[in-house]
Amino acid sequence: MSFHNAPLDLERLPRLEEAPLTPVSRRLAPCLALLRLMHWSVPVLLLLFVPLHSEEFARLQPWLAAGLAGLGLLMVGLAWWEARRRAYGLREHDLIYRRGLLVQRLQVLPLARLQHVETLSNPIERAFGLVRLACFTAGGRGADLLLEGLPTARAEAVKQHLLARLAGAADRGPDETADEA
Repeated sequence: MSFHNAPLDLERLPRLEEAPLTPVSRRLAPCLALLRLMHWSVPVLLLLFVPLHSEEFARLQPWLAAGLAGLGLLMVGLAWWEARRRAYGLREHDLIYRRGLLVQRLQVLPLARLQHVETLSNPIERAFGLVRLACFTAGGRGADLLLEGLPTARAEAVKQHLLARLAGAADRGPDETADEA
């Protein structure tokens, strides 16, 4: 048996950037903005109401709190804007997730490597009707892809599709699955 590894024509490869992506739910933007607002309100309130021992810092305390609040509002706005740009795509052999504003991240998870899928949601996400879909591959300690901003029904449909795909791969056996990839 001889090994053959032919070179590929790079001009004929499919472009990942051209894959059709579906925007996540529009409710993700206010959900993330509310979560970010809650995170930033704690240090602002602490800075505003905790007495400082130094008289010099005590005079600056309202200004420092206002500056921190302004920074927090900027971060809330950026979270809103970034959430509106998120999108995902489910293709025959992979799951794609695009996120980020200044640093854009495009994650591609080959379904052949998928081991486990679970849904997660905190109380704020549940109030907005949103779910996170965590996808795990072998050997990782955490989720390899965390798809945020899916409506509950859509997340369950994607999860069931991925689980059915996993069950089908398990039924075929490792030799047939390796031939597919």
